[in-house]
Amino acid sequence: MADTVADSAEAPAAVRHAEETMGTVFSFDVRGGEPAAVRAALDEAVAGLHRVDEVFSTYREDSQISRLQRGELTVAECDPEVAEVLELAAEAERGSDGWFSTSYRGRLDPTGIVKGWAVERAARRLADVPGVCGVNLNGGGDVQLLGTPGGQRPWRVGVADPLRPGGLAAVVSAAGVSELSVATSGTAERGDHIVDPRTGRSAVTDLVSVTVVGPRLTFVDCWATAAFAMGSREGLAWLESLPGVEALLITAGDEVRCTGGLAARLG
Repeated sequence: MADTVADSAEAPAAVRHAEETMGTVFSFDVRGGEPAAVRAALDEAVAGLHRVDEVFSTYREDSQISRLQRGELTVAECDPEVAEVLELAAEAERGSDGWFSTSYRGRLDPTGIVKGWAVERAARRLADVPGVCGVNLNGGGDVQLLGTPGGQRPWRVGVADPLRPGGLAAVVSAAGVSELSVATSGTAERGDHIVDPRTGRSAVTDLVSVTVVGPRLTFVDCWATAAFAMGSREGLAWLESLPGVEALLITAGDEVRCTGGLAARLG
């Protein structure tokens, strides 16, 4: 959940939009810029998200990823974005020592990286519009923040409490940074959907949620998934080792564990 707070007397014009695609809702909040130019860029960003769904959906038999999985296409024959995403996924797999993977039960499935990558890409395109001072793009609860909403207050993101529906576990602030992303992986909303790459089965873990904070949603989303599969002890130690990354982990026993620098990002 995102809370876009700014001093109303000084806040620049806001263009907001919600779009349903990829099985979730994408919420846009763009501050500043000439409204017509922002709307045009927003239309392009929305079209780009729908195109991502067409190319990468594992539920569409005719998607390029499905055809690639069946051997009907090569990566070179796919849109260039396919190679880009697979390269980023390989980087995430190396960085997590295999705890993040796009190979599940012997099938190619880049779902775990596609949404974060798509949100980050769309947000950066909107931020390039002349005069835009801030972008907040929320894709199903995973958020990329760029710039500021104007006024005296930064972008803020509420982190849902997985054990208390409707409650907040924390509020993350982007104060002092030009870009920040927040991603959560867990079982509260989608059940046991996170796979342990070592077994190919649902991850057996003491965690109910992992929220990761860092500059780029593409990787922050991957790190949240990987850390959840690791469990609280190994996951926290690994997240502590990542530069520029902070995290909040909540166990099934309602124990809250945080990386050492998370407090500086709360507010």
